[in-house]
Amino acid sequence: MSRTIDLDVAPVRARRRRRSIVDWYRSGGLTAVLFAVPVVLIFLYFSWGPVVRGVLMSVEKTNLIGPALWVGLNNFTYVLTDPGLPQAALNTAYYALLGLVFGFPVPILIAVFVNELRRYGWMYNLLAYLPAVVPPVAGILLWKFFYDPSSGGIFNGILGWFGLGPLPWLNSEAMAMPSLVLYTTWAGAGATAIIYLAAIGGISPELYEAAEIDGAGIWSRLWHVTIPQLRNVIFIMMLLQLIGTFQLFTEPFLFTGGGPNNATQTIMLKIYNYAFVNGDYGAATALSVLLALFLCVLSVVYHFITKRWSPS
Repeated sequence: MSRTIDLDVAPVRARRRRRSIVDWYRSGGLTAVLFAVPVVLIFLYFSWGPVVRGVLMSVEKTNLIGPALWVGLNNFTYVLTDPGLPQAALNTAYYALLGLVFGFPVPILIAVFVNELRRYGWMYNLLAYLPAVVPPVAGILLWKFFYDPSSGGIFNGILGWFGLGPLPWLNSEAMAMPSLVLYTTWAGAGATAIIYLAAIGGISPELYEAAEIDGAGIWSRLWHVTIPQLRNVIFIMMLLQLIGTFQLFTEPFLFTGGGPNNATQTIMLKIYNYAFVNGDYGAATALSVLLALFLCVLSVVYHFITKRWSPS
């Protein structure tokens, strides 16, 4: 009996499958595909086309004018044996470390401070976000004036009020990189603080009310309520900051040009020098590919490390 029922059901299922294809066609499925294909092709061309082209250039010797010459892995060998690469890598890692230790907590503190202000919060939001509106080049030129190593510089003038300085700032190998971190923290903290403010707005007010009833102060609420509730957002922002700091280019290029004595030479600045100073686009793309692979590995490792700390 069951065998007969199965035999009867099989043709019905086949007809349903056939009808589903017909229904998909009649409901405009083919039209949707025809509209979607050009969009997908344009996206692939402009998004992944440069990536594929860059990978191909990394195994070629080319100046983008004459015919390209296949060199295999010679570009990678040249880049990895460059005596200036370790210094650039260490400088980049040093900048990332300084930014993580000193710059990363600043937006969180700004967000908590603004969130605690019941009145005029909009004004503090505006002041915090204002540096993000300033064009990077204009901001850097302004801060170069602030970093004037003479006693007439803005920062040295302020230090002079307390009997300190003047400091060489960008002209010192020891102070050049921390000076860049100070500027990038000022420039990026406001935009990041807005993200944290939005995340704080999603925290249940009952948690803060309970903490206040228990007599918790602002720092206690920050440590026991805000930070645990923002853990996932903090992990994501930390990863984005790490990726961004390893791609540092604009600040050392405009502030110091990689000096003094290569103290602010970074990986991205070295890629620029390969391509636009030496005219070796093969070496530049090879180093770019290595940097991209490193950031991919860093992201995967970071994901597995922070996964165990993320709330379920």
